Amino acid sequence: MPAPETFPCAEVAEACATVLREQGRVALQYGQTEGFQPLREYIAEVTMAQMGVYARCENVLITTGSLQVADLLPKVLVDPGEAIVVEAPTFLGSLASFSAYRPRYISVPLDGEGMRVDRLEEVLAAGECPKFIYTIPNFHNPAGCTLSLERRQRLVALADRYGVPILEDDPYGMLRFSGQPLPPLIRLDQEQLGIGGGQEAYASGNVLYAGSFSKILSPGMRLGWVVGPVPIITRLARAKQGTDLHTSLLVQMIAYELCRRGFFPAHIARICALYRQRRDLMLALLREHFPPEVQWKVPEGGLFVWVTLPEGCDAEALLSEALAQGVAFVPGRAFYAGEGGQNQMRLNFSCASEEQLREGVARLGAVVRAHLARMG
Repeated sequence: MPAPETFPCAEVAEACATVLREQGRVALQYGQTEGFQPLREYIAEVTMAQMGVYARCENVLITTGSLQVADLLPKVLVDPGEAIVVEAPTFLGSLASFSAYRPRYISVPLDGEGMRVDRLEEVLAAGECPKFIYTIPNFHNPAGCTLSLERRQRLVALADRYGVPILEDDPYGMLRFSGQPLPPLIRLDQEQLGIGGGQEAYASGNVLYAGSFSKILSPGMRLGWVVGPVPIITRLARAKQGTDLHTSLLVQMIAYELCRRGFFPAHIARICALYRQRRDLMLALLREHFPPEVQWKVPEGGLFVWVTLPEGCDAEALLSEALAQGVAFVPGRAFYAGEGGQNQMRLNFSCASEEQLREGVARLGAVVRAHLARMG
């Protein structure tokens, strides 16, 4: 979870007061399903443009959190029993959203460079026709890895060759604290297809990009967006209309007021500085307290460290022992569509103070050492 001390309560209160004072009757009324037009324009012409992505207002749909995209896309594309590709592991919230539409999962493993795109190519070459590919390319939840540039390029080329859409889920992309930024898949797709320039919204392409304010503003405000070709954005908007009509207009207008004021760059820098410090502390504590048989990936950003225990360890059984010592984690099994994760765990460094990190990792390390000792 994001750290509550990063929530800009005073700035949100001031922006809210401005919105209600100047446009209160608009903010408290019903709004367009597609979203507040100035916010959509800002996302298209500033946020996405800064990533090198071409978009116009019509290419943007505002959503009630980026997780809503994981509900809307299978709603419009997937019939029961049809296949979708997910990573192994992947975000458990998206799995819950997808599973409501009863898909058949094709799981593609990860390594330190993200999705094993070579394994995906084997699946597609064997004749599988998934309805879409779901990937988290930056600071993966839960695995912490970042998809390499070579694999990004190969993934986009495969999607184009086989005509399979990609859902690029990027809620953590702005939270980089080490390494060099990599181009989003949607940008690589546009470059490959020659999309860009002019003033018109684009209407073709293989990548949908989902972004979020949850990690850079507030998760409780439930505000996200999706960018893509006009035809699929239109279909998603129709599906959203029957789901919640529109995302809170007041929330959208508060976010836009903060965008308009230029609030986010310095605020994001402060968040990254805090999370970098907490990540580094957690990694140092893991080296100090965990046995050498335990492995983990060093994330370049995001919120999580993914820990792999020796084969034969049961993370769910370990959780019961950890809870008895007043410390918790998420067992890895929950992040797999199929089998896997029995000996893995996700740790969160963003939402704990230095004191909590020191005490929590020490306690968990003692539990892990005792568990391994009993295994012999």
